[in-house]
Amino acid sequence: MKILLLLAIIPAVMYSQVGIGTANPLADLHVAGNTSTIRIESLSAVNNPAHNDGIKPALAYVNALGDVTLNPSINNGTTSGGAVAPINFLLTLPDFIPNGPLNFGNIVTSPALDTYSTGLIKKVNFTAPGSALVEVKYCISSLISMGDLNLGLANLIPFYDISSRVFKIYFCIDINNDGLDAVEASKRFGLNAQSYASANQGILGYSFTNGHGYTTVPPGTHSIHFFAEIFDGPTKVTSIGFGGAEDTIKVRVYN
Repeated sequence: MKILLLLAIIPAVMYSQVGIGTANPLADLHVAGNTSTIRIESLSAVNNPAHNDGIKPALAYVNALGDVTLNPSINNGTTSGGAVAPINFLLTLPDFIPNGPLNFGNIVTSPALDTYSTGLIKKVNFTAPGSALVEVKYCISSLISMGDLNLGLANLIPFYDISSRVFKIYFCIDINNDGLDAVEASKRFGLNAQSYASANQGILGYSFTNGHGYTTVPPGTHSIHFFAEIFDGPTKVTSIGFGGAEDTIKVRVYN
C-alpha cells in the first residue's frame, strides 16, 4: 500500500503548478489578484545599488538563461562566460573648435557671387569598442559678419542692409573614419538653423546653436564631421566664424 501511494504522489509533484491567491493556477507560477506584487530582495536598492538607486523605478530584464536582472549586459548568455561588458562612456570636449588668433574660430564664407555656400567646421574622432548607439550633443558659437573674416579684423563688419541671412549646422558620421561616402554624407544629424538680419543699428556678437542626434555604429574608430551651410541674397557677402567663443561637444556611446 505504501508503494502504491508513493507512485500516485510523484506525478503530481513533477507536473504541479503553484498558485498564489488562486486555487487554479494557469502557469508554473501564477500570482493572482489585481494588486498582487512580487518582491525580489536581491534587486533592491540596498542589495543592488549599482542598478537601483532607490529613487526612480529600475528596469528589469530577462537574460538568455531566463534570469531576471537589472543589468542588461550581465549574464546574457552570449559568451562562454555568459557576460558582455557594458559600453557606456561619455566623451566631453569643451572648446573643441580652435578659437584662432582673432577669436573667429573656423570660418565659412559665402562670397558676393554666391547665394549658397557650405564648409566643414570641425572633425572629431571617437572609438566604439563594440556595436553601440551613439548620442551626440553640441553647442557651437557663431560670429556673423558682412565682410570676409578670412581677410582679418578690418572685415568684421556689422550688417546694415536688412537682408536676411540663414545658416545651418549639422553633423555626419564617417564610419571607420575612412572618408565620408555619398550615403554617409546624405545622413544629416542634429540639424539646426538661425536667421539673421539687421539695419544700421546692428551690432556684432556671438550667437549659439545647439543640436543633438542619434545613430548606431559598429566597433571601430569613427569620426563626426560638423558642417555649415549659408544662404543669402545675390551680391551679398556673409562670413561666419564658428567656434570663436565657447563651444562644446558631448558624445555618449552605449549598448
